[in-house]
Amino acid sequence: MTDTQPAAASPGLFDPLVQRGVTLRNRIGVSPMCQYCCGPDGRPTEWHLQHLLSRALGGAGLVFTEAAAVTAEGRITPRDLGLWEEAQLAGHTRLAEGIARLGSVPGIQLSHAGRKGSRNPPWVHGPATVNHWQPLGPSTVPFETYLEPRAMSEAEIGETIEAFATAAKRSVLAGYRVIELHAAHGYLLHQFLSPLSNTRNDGWGGDFAGRTRLVREAAAAVRAAIPADVPLWVRVSHTDWVEGGWTTEDTVALCQALETLGVDAIDTSSGGLSAKQQIPVGPGYQVPGAEAVKRNTGLQVAAVGMITEPAQAQAIIAEGRADLVLLARAVLRDPYWPVHAAQALGHEASTAIPPQYERGWGALPMRDETAVPMPAL
Repeated sequence: MTDTQPAAASPGLFDPLVQRGVTLRNRIGVSPMCQYCCGPDGRPTEWHLQHLLSRALGGAGLVFTEAAAVTAEGRITPRDLGLWEEAQLAGHTRLAEGIARLGSVPGIQLSHAGRKGSRNPPWVHGPATVNHWQPLGPSTVPFETYLEPRAMSEAEIGETIEAFATAAKRSVLAGYRVIELHAAHGYLLHQFLSPLSNTRNDGWGGDFAGRTRLVREAAAAVRAAIPADVPLWVRVSHTDWVEGGWTTEDTVALCQALETLGVDAIDTSSGGLSAKQQIPVGPGYQVPGAEAVKRNTGLQVAAVGMITEPAQAQAIIAEGRADLVLLARAVLRDPYWPVHAAQALGHEASTAIPPQYERGWGALPMRDETAVPMPAL
């Protein structure tokens, strides 16, 4: 850049974001949030359709499903969403098509609960009382008072990697345009990363290379299984918030390796592995972890965690601390958070309000009827 060239303007919350063959209409995403309302077959329900489509209607650029288990024993509860068999594909296709028709990019999070599986929904405390199973893990170390897991064999680890790849292929067939691997919040991939839960002494444990092997091989297998124009994300807990556990420095090193494997973005959360965690909860408390990954890799980065105010979200993007924000509780309270944020920041034109709803937001503008998209849901 010469002295006469103006500096490039920083992106804003309502600027589009391009990843491979996907363009998000803004930099606001709906974070994966478990709903615990499937039957034991793991198929999406009418609740999922209404819940997710209302967030797409609210103007988010990206809408993720909740965690979808890649195997039946990879569920958190018997009422979790799944994509471990072909029979679940039709319901996912309906979700992905509906989200896309409303202008949002449909994304799916693929997960395995590991030692945190075989539980009741969080509003019913304790282990699952029906349709339960023995959970798996890297080691026999349980999470808190949960059921003791069975340490996975090398063959089972290989089968789990293949399950992630197969579920990713099904995700693309369903129409999802962003695939995320869940390696955070104390679930299986995170369990392998942390020395607090992974006490193996074989090639899948021990040193940093061994403990990160499952995440790296799962990411490589999924990247090979999906088209080149589909972005691959990984959600990480950037720290366990526990002495002797997984650290932000470990996360940066892992992400540098994932970048070479074709991962496109890191969804940066934290914690969930140990009851001993000491989390300094406050507005944007996880953003420094996202910023560390962004500063030390070429990956795009999503920030999440107590991001509630439009100006706060705008500053995170404009200051280059992350490339987009993911919202959870904020969009449970207000599905139209993106619309309200656009109004607050003076970007009303950036977030479309369906013509059927415009009377609720002010005067009806004149429209060319032929140019108004009418979703056929």
